[in-house]
Amino acid sequence: MGDTHGAFRSSAGSTDQVNGQRTGGEPISPLPSRAGHRPVEVSPTGPGPVRSRRRRPMIVGIGGTTRADSITHRALATVLATMAQAGAETVLFGSAELDLPMYAPERPERCAAALRLLAAVEQSDAVVIATPGYHGGMSGLVKNALDYLEDLRGAPRPYLDGRAVGLIVCAQGAQAAGTTLSALRSSVHALRGWPTPLGVTFNTEGPLFDAHGRLIDPVAAAGLETLADQIMGFTYAWSQVI
Repeated sequence: MGDTHGAFRSSAGSTDQVNGQRTGGEPISPLPSRAGHRPVEVSPTGPGPVRSRRRRPMIVGIGGTTRADSITHRALATVLATMAQAGAETVLFGSAELDLPMYAPERPERCAAALRLLAAVEQSDAVVIATPGYHGGMSGLVKNALDYLEDLRGAPRPYLDGRAVGLIVCAQGAQAAGTTLSALRSSVHALRGWPTPLGVTFNTEGPLFDAHGRLIDPVAAAGLETLADQIMGFTYAWSQVI
């Protein structure tokens, strides 16, 4: 089967470009535990034709807050960098890229930033959504971006259909994070996405990143590592049958 979703691209491994535009600040390092890992390049085995090369997944990150260097943005950038190191192409839509007009389904016109988001999600093989917990739910910034996915209802793979969706919630306290994660899972189900078994929650009451943006909390790092493994594993397995 051909590269249906455009997964082979010359800009592979970038976590801070969208159509050639920088979307982040300084490069974000992957998780320290993955620093020595090389992308897996095992040829498929078993009956049937053997594929000459493994399909490189495109993974889109959506999230952050109105602050460009928020904890939510750093967590999203970190997990995307880890998956880029494992062989994925990654694109991050943070606070600047999600500064979109309020979604209005009755108005067909769309700004350039909204069209870039829709094009990236339509081409994606998996998505990661990161949000702060605001009063038991996701932020308006993230919810508005998800509302725009209604424009993909007529796509060959509508909405988030057939895609692994990793979820990250950052909030002060376990209760706020848990209720927000539950609400976010419901939204992903409504969009036909497949939330990964693990949803990662960050308790922002304690230090999580150092001054250089490196994740220093071992529990949070282990959660993001598992999340990356689940997204990559699902995406590679699914790419063999679509």
